[in-house]
Amino acid sequence: MSAGPETDLSETERDGLELLRDTGGIHQSDFWKELDVDSRKGSRIVDKLEERGLAEREETVYDGHNTYLVTPVRDPRDLEFSLLMAGDMLSPFVGDEEVDPQSDAFSQWVMNLAYEE
Repeated sequence: MSAGPETDLSETERDGLELLRDTGGIHQSDFWKELDVDSRKGSRIVDKLEERGLAEREETVYDGHNTYLVTPVRDPRDLEFSLLMAGDMLSPFVGDEEVDPQSDAFSQWVMNLAYEE
């Protein structure tokens, strides 16, 4: 059995990952302040989470300063698909083809949405 990306994280690193998941994303300057660590340690935590594929950062400007927005990387197995469902029908908008709003498939899906309530 191989070790997962969350194994061997320190307590502070696990706290940082939980913070990212709870907030959905946070500016790096706020990240280290929330964790009550200095900016250097906060950067190292983000580096480790990023190396493990648990977080990603994007350059941004915040309060007039260049910084990073750090966001959690979501496991596709954790995605919520119920919003695409109407009864047992998957949304016709899932797929590559364009959906005709006049089609029977679309009409049935919308009707199933109405009956769910």
